[in-house]
Amino acid sequence: MTAHAADKPKTALVIHGGAGVIERSALSAADEREVRAALNRALDAGNAVLAKGGSALDAVEAVVVTMEESPQFNAGKGAVFNAEGRHELDASIMEGHTRRAGAVAGVTTVRNPIRLARAVMEHSPHVMLAGVGAEKFADTRPELERVKNSWFDTERRRQQLEAAQAKEKAGAALVEKGKYFGTVGAVALDAQGHIAVATSTGGMTNKRWGRVGDSPVIGAGTWADERCGVSGTGWGEFYIRNAVAHDICARVAYRGDALSVAADEVVNKIVPGAGGDGGAIALDRDGNIAMPFNTSGMYRAWIKPDGSRGTAIFRDE
Repeated sequence: MTAHAADKPKTALVIHGGAGVIERSALSAADEREVRAALNRALDAGNAVLAKGGSALDAVEAVVVTMEESPQFNAGKGAVFNAEGRHELDASIMEGHTRRAGAVAGVTTVRNPIRLARAVMEHSPHVMLAGVGAEKFADTRPELERVKNSWFDTERRRQQLEAAQAKEKAGAALVEKGKYFGTVGAVALDAQGHIAVATSTGGMTNKRWGRVGDSPVIGAGTWADERCGVSGTGWGEFYIRNAVAHDICARVAYRGDALSVAADEVVNKIVPGAGGDGGAIALDRDGNIAMPFNTSGMYRAWIKPDGSRGTAIFRDE
């Protein structure tokens, strides 16, 4: 290795498109190609920022915007329906070295909720805005594109709602373990050694009462500090109860755990031990990546500091 190559700053990127019941038998070859292509588009969007020396914050926003525009994922255009047949979107973003953060919950007309979350972080004195208030704040930001709630509709998600409501009428639980996936997230390390995280979701199919999961909750579904960043995906109630994203990074910061050890312990022991399931992506300041999950699959992709990259969906990849 030349001295120049050795001195080149490390950058890295890891993304997820959600964890859940993702069986090979249930995913057609065409659907698999579409998912992998969408993951690669998102990787390219984030890496284009990092390769030019851009910030981790800009990189994770670019990734998540791309995924919010991809109907393959439960965020933005592909968001699931709530019990009333509408969409309520949640998102959050966090910059590790400054601990700046922004989040929104229950928004209905902002095309890219992650952009609204960043606007909350940069242009308001608050961290989280919800519902009508978040929409009113969006009214003050002319750069945010607005759409009718029906813009987020997809036929596949409508069919999922109808199936869930039919099962509910037949006596099934409102929430079935593992029957949700598609939340999107990204963690990036930039050439300045800074880490940022972004997460976005449409929540759970057939959700009601304004339910909000972990994705917009700083410390639960999203966390970044100067050492570590995590974006979670799964049964949000358990990620909130166990402060999953923060717990992983706290183990790295306070106990000196390796990133992979910390992430595995929390995702594969703490969460299922409490009755939940899901996955997470994590990245540390040395460019180490962890992608644990305890479901049958998790949409995921990465670019390591050495430039190698990949996508994966199933457990045996």
